[in-house]
Amino acid sequence: MLHRGQESTDGAGGGELTVPMAWLYAEYIADELLRTGDLMPPTSFEFRAGRDALALTIFLSDTDGELSGIRVVSQLETWLSLTAYDQPWQDWVRERMAVLAAEAIESGAPAPDLDLAEAAWQWLEETELLAPDLNAVPGGGSGVGDDEGPQVWTKAWQLGLPLGHLAIHLF
Repeated sequence: MLHRGQESTDGAGGGELTVPMAWLYAEYIADELLRTGDLMPPTSFEFRAGRDALALTIFLSDTDGELSGIRVVSQLETWLSLTAYDQPWQDWVRERMAVLAAEAIESGAPAPDLDLAEAAWQWLEETELLAPDLNAVPGGGSGVGDDEGPQVWTKAWQLGLPLGHLAIHLF
């Protein structure tokens, strides 16, 4: 079993390749949860937002470095509570990322898992997706086609997080 601090390495070619096993496993779990929920086409940006938000939740909630050994079912309640609507998820992500970054600097070892988590978080924060405006006044005028309803640009994490939460419920 590989732990966060024990990524797989391959010394071929004279250098070491550190494989981000914890991140890849978190991303795999998130992908499976979303595919099982069948909420969005897997090729959509919305699916990516949900997968990245869930993968971050899964990866960052693994405080003991045991991600590859966990049983998904045993963690569903934890992930549900972290992704709930009334939780400050983005603040929690920033705090956990800061802790992991400090640990990586202190250890001096490569942190490919953290690098991929940081890239996912950056995409979720900087990307905006067009989504239904859930705060729109019912029956109000719509500038878009009547069947689409009002839409608003939304940060990817704000769209992906509820999708991930719903996917966990449907699992």
